[in-house]
Amino acid sequence: MSSEIPRKSARALSIWLWIVAAMVVAMVVVGGITRLTESGLSITQWKPLTGAIPPLSEADWLAEFALYRRTGEYINVTGPAGMDLAAFKFIYFWEWAHRLLGRLIGLAFALPLAWFWIRGAIPKGYKWRLVALLLLGGLQGVFGWFMVRSGLSGTMTDVSHFWLSIHLLTALFTLGGLAWTALDLSRHARIGRARPARWTRTASWVGAILFVQLLLGAWVAGLDAGHASDSWPLMQDRFVPEFDSSKGLWWAATHDPFLIHFLHRWWAWVAVAALVVLARRVRPLSRPASAAVHTAFGTQVVLGIATVWTGVALWVAVAHQLVGALLVLAFAWAAHILGRARDG
Repeated sequence: MSSEIPRKSARALSIWLWIVAAMVVAMVVVGGITRLTESGLSITQWKPLTGAIPPLSEADWLAEFALYRRTGEYINVTGPAGMDLAAFKFIYFWEWAHRLLGRLIGLAFALPLAWFWIRGAIPKGYKWRLVALLLLGGLQGVFGWFMVRSGLSGTMTDVSHFWLSIHLLTALFTLGGLAWTALDLSRHARIGRARPARWTRTASWVGAILFVQLLLGAWVAGLDAGHASDSWPLMQDRFVPEFDSSKGLWWAATHDPFLIHFLHRWWAWVAVAALVVLARRVRPLSRPASAAVHTAFGTQVVLGIATVWTGVALWVAVAHQLVGALLVLAFAWAAHILGRARDG
């Protein structure tokens, strides 16, 4: 009977981590809406505790709106466009919801972790990994504030696309870590004292290629580079668009929205080729995991093209970001299966 207790605990831990992972996916979606509606700079202060309470009176709303009116975004973009208090309340809601969900994820992770820890229900070797995931979640909040702060300085009208990419990629890395750990614990629950899956060479090079694509996607979002073209496959009626190379090619590849858009749309096919290799290698071990990888990247490509063709329609672009998170989960699943096999 005593040997059964750790297996039951491992199953409960796995379910808990999948719930947190689902919340992180929701966080990525709400973050996408926040970015696409230009809501990120609507809350100009970071109050980890009291910030969970939104303005409750008209005076509170007017005070928050007054803070926003000092930002470069309002002075140069939304103010001249005629933003009123009602419009401000709309963008404030999405930023507040994004931050609130982050707080809820923190509680949904920290409190059960403490409960499992006190009860001695965490299998050997997993405590450090769970603490690392908790710290990543906290770091995510810090990066989010650095991102917002980057858009509040001077005459900035938007957040830094570098900080946005750090914020998003940390979330996706945390998501992958949650999935990987949940899969390890699920296997432990089925087999008992199962060794964790190992990270393979295939996972390394496919993951590196996918990382570059996700990074470029984050830069596209941060620079509003999705609007650089509403046609596909050509941009500006040519394959390679005109871009600013006056400061060098490296600067252009990290700052110019036209070149970054171009790189994102065509590096996608490098990522597709890599993911096809991963899916083929995992297929003899798990057809569902292979199908998940194929489905995720296929849907992602279609949504990426649709995002361009629709001029970055809100819900198409949000769906594109959602499937990006699901692609990370599919990658983690397939890589985990390879890591359980003798040859990876």
